[in-house]
Amino acid sequence: MPPRSRTTLPLVQPIVPVLRGIPFDDHAWLFEPTYDGFRGILYVRPHHCCFRSKRGNTMTRFQELAEQVRDKIRVRSAILDGEIVSLDEEGRHSFRRMLAGRGHLHYAAFDLLWLNGKDLRALPLTRRKQRLERLVAVATPVLSRLFSIEGRGRDMLSAAQQLDLEGIVAKRKADPYDPETTTWFKIKNRAYTQAEGRWELFQKH
Repeated sequence: MPPRSRTTLPLVQPIVPVLRGIPFDDHAWLFEPTYDGFRGILYVRPHHCCFRSKRGNTMTRFQELAEQVRDKIRVRSAILDGEIVSLDEEGRHSFRRMLAGRGHLHYAAFDLLWLNGKDLRALPLTRRKQRLERLVAVATPVLSRLFSIEGRGRDMLSAAQQLDLEGIVAKRKADPYDPETTTWFKIKNRAYTQAEGRWELFQKH
């Protein structure tokens, strides 16, 4: 089989977190907040970029955001995993605003899967995070790096509750990026105020 072209990117099958009811503390894990938006895999090639959904569909409604993010990272090729969110005037995330076409669109990246011809998916999560940190060193109005903490899942969920976020995700630090993994856990904030009616809102758009 001939080597893959540096500008030909693989179609990534994303990891889907498994629901878990109770937060936990463990230093073998990283914990991140979850933002209420649309999961978006960003593909960047020379002269072209786009977001794709979890099912692999091109997300044309976010094309302008994809191009803005590409201009910030300035790479030959890359694949990032993250969440497309809508921010209000105070920087809070709002799924309702996104569906209504209001608010400021922003991409919160949480993983780096490919960079300048190199497939990073076999690397442990911590090493991918280090490379993402170098790529997205400074937050901008259209792009930021989702922060995470090591070992303290209970504290992260408490912070998510105070900020009225959807919840948190737990990820094992040593894991590669494999769609078959079952060690991404989503733990919901049961007091999340935008949860009620979310599915009905989604169905209307």
